[in-house]
Amino acid sequence: MSESLNPSMDDFELLLNESLADTSLDEGSVVTGTVIAIENDLAIIDVGLKTEGRIPLKEFQVAGEENNLSVGDKVEVYLERVENAMGEAMLSREKARREESWIRLEKASEAGEKVTGVIFGRVKGGFTVDLDGAIAFLPGSQVDIRPIRDITPLMNISQPFQVLKMDKRRGNIVVSRRSILEEARAEQRADIVANLAEGQQMEGIVKNITDYGAFVDLGGIDGLLHVTDIAWKRINHPSEVLTVGESVQVQIVKINPDTQRISLGMKQLQSDPWTEVEEKFPIGARFTGTVTNITDYGAFVELNDGIEGLVHVSEMSWTKKNIHPGKIVATSQQVEVMVLEVDPSKRRISLGLKQCLDNPWLKFAETYATGTEIEGEVKNITEFGLFIGLDGDVDGMVHLSDLDWNISGDEAIKTFNKGQSVKAVVIDVDTDKERISLGIKQLGQDPMTGAAGSGLKRGAVVTCEVVGISDDGGLEVKVGDTGLTTTIRRNDLSRDRDNQRADNFKVGQTLDARITQFDARSRRVSVSIKALEIAEEKEAVAQYGSSDSGASLGDILGAALNKQD
Repeated sequence: MSESLNPSMDDFELLLNESLADTSLDEGSVVTGTVIAIENDLAIIDVGLKTEGRIPLKEFQVAGEENNLSVGDKVEVYLERVENAMGEAMLSREKARREESWIRLEKASEAGEKVTGVIFGRVKGGFTVDLDGAIAFLPGSQVDIRPIRDITPLMNISQPFQVLKMDKRRGNIVVSRRSILEEARAEQRADIVANLAEGQQMEGIVKNITDYGAFVDLGGIDGLLHVTDIAWKRINHPSEVLTVGESVQVQIVKINPDTQRISLGMKQLQSDPWTEVEEKFPIGARFTGTVTNITDYGAFVELNDGIEGLVHVSEMSWTKKNIHPGKIVATSQQVEVMVLEVDPSKRRISLGLKQCLDNPWLKFAETYATGTEIEGEVKNITEFGLFIGLDGDVDGMVHLSDLDWNISGDEAIKTFNKGQSVKAVVIDVDTDKERISLGIKQLGQDPMTGAAGSGLKRGAVVTCEVVGISDDGGLEVKVGDTGLTTTIRRNDLSRDRDNQRADNFKVGQTLDARITQFDARSRRVSVSIKALEIAEEKEAVAQYGSSDSGASLGDILGAALNKQD
């Protein structure tokens, strides 16, 4: 009897374990409890254990909502420990909510469903979001479709998010608000695009202006109005004719069903000025236009609203070649042009500026006939001749072959200097090719012609003056008074090979020689001392001796010389 009244410690432990086992509550699990009292900032929760637990009221607070916890409410709490040092159960509403949220978020993430949360704080690189207990990270780039400066209106309100990434081991959750907006916009765009058609006219609001065009709001969807489709005339920048917020009438030019991009046009609502361009701008007609744009290859001139033509650099000046168009005309300048070509299919008009000015080549041809003597300044010296500046800002060319009658062109051109004033004769004027051929040697008579007129011919004996020594060891000589110069080759200096030496002669010395070649057409003259000696020998033999007379060659030549004396 006494044993039953005084149970041992072993019996007490056994009874306690049996009592705890009946609760079937495991530490580290979520259990259901009842609010039995609210004291100050704590809620007393009964979860069916021998003792209750206490949870701060702030753990029951949901961002963006009022805390309406009251006695008798059933709540889910997390059981950390059955009993602490104070003999109370350790409970947590926050951990319970987090555990519930993770399970719910994992299911939503796998299914691709949206989740609801509240933005409640700022962190580096983004914001914090309360997903009903689970704290997620919202990167700044995922807040909205476009960057926003002030996020305050979006905070502390319940709104949908998309789970991008979850890592339970690290406790990381990344969400996006932007993907929700993009999805909604895509659905809205699809509905709007389905009701649009190419060629349809609409009214829109200019939303944004860029260098290449303007974006127009068509009531929930934007269309691109390219700068080339704003007007038929050239527009350098859309801001020249459009302003943000302006209401404009546009036509749908193209709809891309895959990308849902819409191309708009304003000029399509107006008549195309190119339809009557051939009638309005006939070839050969002259018009006054405005220079709208200057490029390296020419200048664009506006003839009428929406009609521009190109003046190619080659059609800008009769005389200024290889010069930038900007040095001839200026933007906004009024110029007179001639229509050279019209191609409505390619929407091109070729214009000429120089055709409205006097052609200096034609004027020169009218003023200076062939054979006229002129004077000008050497503008340039090239490997093939001289360029001489003439009246009318045109240049004439003297070819190497027309510099001197006797001296080679390569040698003759060395005697001229840039800027030197020279006289020349007009040889030919080609107005189509814009070329003027001049000659300097034509200022004097052709020595060959004079020589032929004086009876100079092959076989004649002439007196020559030594003017120089040639590179091959011969002599440069002037033939008589004709003005002709030629070369006596080394082997023609003497009949005797030992005397075929140029150092036997001096510059300025005169000598007699025989003409061995005279061709006025090819301008070739050859003279030879050797040929003269042989000819004189033959003549002496014929006059003073014969092959059977017995006289020696010395006797014959001696007799001939005595007779000459």
